[in-house]
Order: sequence, then structure tokens, then C-alpha cells
Amino acid sequence: MSQDTFISTKPCKNQKRHMDTISWNDFEKIDIRAGTITEVNDFPKARKPAYKLVIDFGNELGIKMSSAQITALYTKEELLNRQVIAVVNFPPKQISDFTSECLVLGVYDENKDVILLQTGKPVTNGMKIG
Repeated sequence: MSQDTFISTKPCKNQKRHMDTISWNDFEKIDIRAGTITEVNDFPKARKPAYKLVIDFGNELGIKMSSAQITALYTKEELLNRQVIAVVNFPPKQISDFTSECLVLGVYDENKDVILLQTGKPVTNGMKIG
């Protein structure tokens, strides 16, 4: 190893990171599923730019609606028929005149825009993430 190489598994001194831990039972309460977006509509009444999504989660869960602030990186055409990952057991949330029934998951980039999580290969709608 050269003198310039430094490997550490410890957090940096000035790095402040606090994370609450959860139990395995807590994690098992979160129902995360794969679904396919079947309809995408503009959501002009949302405070921040968003789409209204209709997502098919298969026979067991059926169709759920979601509001998603993903307009910066995705067009409606790119989203149609795309498989996404979502939390499906949150209580419905009223957003303006729309009821969001699930939370589509993504990663925030350096600009705070959302990059959607998705499966590496196509899966059956409704498959559980674990």
C-alpha cells in the first residue's frame, strides 16, 4: 500500500451522524412491494411539482394511487409501465384534492431530486421486498 492510501472503517471526527435503530419486528411492519405504473398525470394543485401515479400492485393489493415529486428527472412517458418500489401500508394521505395511498421510494441525489428505486429484473406486481 502506498503512503497516500488510507483506509478507515471509523467515521470522520467532524462527521455528525445520528440514526435511530429499529428492531427486526419494526422492519417487518413495513410492507414494501413492487408495482407497475399504469397511469401518470400532472398534479398542478400540489405545492411542489409532482405527478399523480396509478400503480398496479397485483391481485392481492390491487391498484393504489401515489403523489410523487419526481418531475425533475422523469417525464410522464418515462414513468408509464415502469416498475417501482413502494411502501404500501401507510395510512392514506390527503394532498390537496388527491389521496395518496402509498409511498414510492427513491434516493435523493445531490440536488435533492429523487431517483426511483427499482428491481434489477422484472418481477410480478405485488412481490414483497425484504
